[in-house]
Amino acid sequence: MKVATKYFGELAVEEKEIVRFPQGLPGFRHINEFVLLPLPDAPMYSVLQAVGEKETAFVTANPYLFFKDYEFDIDENSKAELQLETPEDVELYCVLTVKDPFSESTINLQAPVVINKRTNQAKQLILNSSRYHTKHGIAEQKAGDEHVNP
Repeated sequence: MKVATKYFGELAVEEKEIVRFPQGLPGFRHINEFVLLPLPDAPMYSVLQAVGEKETAFVTANPYLFFKDYEFDIDENSKAELQLETPEDVELYCVLTVKDPFSESTINLQAPVVINKRTNQAKQLILNSSRYHTKHGIAEQKAGDEHVNP
């Protein structure tokens, strides 16, 4: 299938690459299908591009690239909804707010995107922790290990 994208023009995407958000994303409940596209010059970042909504695209990254101690528990309802069986099923991304210069960019640790790698079912969780916010600076953070507990 062809997908019109905000940053890459029109791309051919296979059906198995579609990430499905049954409940949509907060603020975008009407959009249920996205594709995750790595940035060619910076593959540690990806664009979560809405299928059928060219202008709806979010730059994302694995939060552990910046915050090695990032951790939270996935609630039981979300585990069931996403059919998560093992920690290996989990692929995790957080949305970045990209600024110029890039060192001023921030990452939203309060609302991680959890994807089941086996099924491509996904959900954006809203964490109720005062520890995480929507705008954490990324400039001085270091790469680290994963700490998600499904």
